[in-house]
Amino acid sequence: MFKDVIFFDEEIFKKRHIAPHRGKPIFLIRFENFNNVEISDFVEILTDEIHFLLNTVAIDFGFLITPKKDTLFLSISPMNGWKENDFPNIDNAVGKFLDQCEKERNISFRFGIGRTPCNYISESDEIYKELVESSKKNLIDNLTRWKWTFFNRANTYLSTSSKDAMIQPTVYYNPTTKTFSVKGGEVFIGGGIYQSYKELLHDIPPDQDLNRFELLILEKLLLAVEGSPGVLKFNISPQSFIDIFKDPNKVKRFYGLLINKNINPNLIRLELVEKPYEEKDVKLKDVCKMFWDYGISFAADDFGVRSQSHQVVLELGIMIKEFKLDPLSFQFKQDDDEIKFLDNLAFIDYCQHLANNRDAIITAEAVQDIETLEFLIEHKIYYFQTNILCGKMNVEQYKTYFSSMQNLPFDTFKKIYYSTPKEILYSSKNNVFLLKDN
Repeated sequence: MFKDVIFFDEEIFKKRHIAPHRGKPIFLIRFENFNNVEISDFVEILTDEIHFLLNTVAIDFGFLITPKKDTLFLSISPMNGWKENDFPNIDNAVGKFLDQCEKERNISFRFGIGRTPCNYISESDEIYKELVESSKKNLIDNLTRWKWTFFNRANTYLSTSSKDAMIQPTVYYNPTTKTFSVKGGEVFIGGGIYQSYKELLHDIPPDQDLNRFELLILEKLLLAVEGSPGVLKFNISPQSFIDIFKDPNKVKRFYGLLINKNINPNLIRLELVEKPYEEKDVKLKDVCKMFWDYGISFAADDFGVRSQSHQVVLELGIMIKEFKLDPLSFQFKQDDDEIKFLDNLAFIDYCQHLANNRDAIITAEAVQDIETLEFLIEHKIYYFQTNILCGKMNVEQYKTYFSSMQNLPFDTFKKIYYSTPKEILYSSKNNVFLLKDN
């Protein structure tokens, strides 16, 4: 009965229970320190009760018994996918099972749970190694978590088939036609479970590998934007970028994921955020070049007068196709602080020279009023990421409205902006202004 679910060879186990489930959540539960039970008998108990414990039948599971026969691994993965509302609480289920075994069978053990929510880019060996190591790391931790009915929302968000994601559209001003049009946007965590990246980080235990989570977030967002129009931008820290993608095979698989999801690589832009990084085995420029060869470009995020991202800009050269201008670089008005105002004018001029050398664009972030908007247009800054034009929205809504969010005349926008009562500016959800033909 058990020959199809019990394995004694790691390689066969990986081939049967890891490789087929890449791109799905995989749990690996480590059982150790058995008292009053043989592993084979324990496997039989688990096999009989696993569907009841998890309150689901649509799972694939299997066991790996180590050569010394002192550790048992149980892998669990959904046959298809788990939606947010039926995602099983693995920690709680195994914890209750332990409690039941101690009370009813006089059996005890220790357990640790490793998980990889969804990983399309890593190889099976890498996924398996991560699962084994994290299950060992959490061996003691998980014994207490279930008693608090601990539920890892971060894991749920990354694992479920829900395509929750938000986008802050980038609006382009055409100086010839004097119209605004949406050209793409920055994609980020948001939707059903989380409203911000910071909230998600708060739910990730401090002992977890944040590089790995950055990869999982990037994959999750790519799935959410399947088939979306315009230039799509994603944040990633330079150190995580180096550590994750120093292997050319991962870059190739990243490209393959884009193609499979009907996403044009030439419309993908990775925003390298302002964080320090170390180049040990490989240079940032070399990793970026691998993406560049697939048509993927880069942006300097929060580029400003006190920016540390100059190093990245100078290092990557023509691979930088966008400067995300920090509001500190343009928010001062002449009447407030004339010196800062003049310094910022000089900085904008400097940015324009950098952008011209790279055939790149400059995008002003967080423009808060129409006076600043007009000032930037006067100084030939034509791309904006601003709520006064278009607020963040769900990606699915963005896809629906994209074709309509084109060619808004500046004069019409000003009429809306200065209308009385001014609340009309926000009366349309996300500030999406749809113009009638008549």
